[in-house]
Amino acid sequence: MTYNFDEFVDRRGSQCIKHDGVKEYLGSDDLIPMWVADMDFHTPPFVIDSLRKRLEHEVLGYPVRQEGFFTSIIDWTSRNHNWLIKREWISFSPGVVPAVNMAVLGFTVPGDSIIVQPPVYFPFFTAVKDHGRKLVYNPLVLRDGRLCMDFEDLEKKTAAGAKMIIISSPHNPGGSVWTCEELLKLAEICLRHNVLMLSDEIHCDLVYKPFKHIPLASLSDEISAKTITTIAPSKTFNLSGLSTAAVIISDETLRKKFTQVLDHLHIGGGNILGNIATEAAYTHGDEWVGQLMEYLGRNLDYMHKFLEENIPQVRLIRPEATFLVWLDCRELKMSDEELKNFFLSQAKLGLNPGVMFGPGGEGFMRMNIGCTLAVLQLALGQLLNAIKNR
Repeated sequence: MTYNFDEFVDRRGSQCIKHDGVKEYLGSDDLIPMWVADMDFHTPPFVIDSLRKRLEHEVLGYPVRQEGFFTSIIDWTSRNHNWLIKREWISFSPGVVPAVNMAVLGFTVPGDSIIVQPPVYFPFFTAVKDHGRKLVYNPLVLRDGRLCMDFEDLEKKTAAGAKMIIISSPHNPGGSVWTCEELLKLAEICLRHNVLMLSDEIHCDLVYKPFKHIPLASLSDEISAKTITTIAPSKTFNLSGLSTAAVIISDETLRKKFTQVLDHLHIGGGNILGNIATEAAYTHGDEWVGQLMEYLGRNLDYMHKFLEENIPQVRLIRPEATFLVWLDCRELKMSDEELKNFFLSQAKLGLNPGVMFGPGGEGFMRMNIGCTLAVLQLALGQLLNAIKNR
């Protein structure tokens, strides 16, 4: 089946924060919203069909995750990421961010140091600070147009007594797909200093060729025993509103600790439609994702060429994964507040300011290109006009 990603979907009035929340969060509804990390494409028809079929039974009581839910996850990770996981390793979470918070609660105590690698997905910061843990930065380094890990600094931070590191793999907002060499080096340092690794792999399916996502826990049994992995179909298949994620933990002791927090918070039930959609997505989604990545790749090519030819002051940090692009706007010579206001007021674009993502985000903006090419062309045209009229 051929899927049409050029079809415009008007999401206004659908109770989505990306479009219906722009006035409240960005101060204006006269914007092209390219901020929140969900796509403006139709959720795949095989997912919608599965939900419609379930809704034919007009009782939506408390759910139970049946075997097909777990089998779909196991088969998907095996087919697409060459990672063989077991049924008993899979726990539930109503989203990756709740899972990160539960891991912080379950595996550390107040005052413990937890490492993050900015610029990075900003809920990592609050997951540490909101629970009384100490936030430790291991900043990424922009090298040859790619965000890279600083292992010398990581060695120092882990040796100082950190209990956990939270990584984004593939990286949000920079789009780096960590190589086997990078992941092994990270793990070697963490294992030597007994640092637990939490790998947020929510973007793992959205990788451009020739890059290949490698699950951190797949590298060895020793690494797996010290790794908590979070995945979800939400970014890949446009299912964020169904609040369903999987937490994969091979070590039984760690898994019991995580489950204990989940049970104490009474949030392990999930929702029945999330279960149905997850199973459908992971069972039938291979071809859809393949076509999606080809389309996003063409969007990325267009944007790269457009910026180089028309707005060289704004440089694309070309992502190896995700539908998010990290824009280097430092040559515009604006403060971060001026940069944010320029995109909102002059270009009429709703993007995420880079400073939201912590140290290293100064002078950058994050842009969501999970939209039709026509919308992307309109947005870049507005940016060009705003630059010309500065």
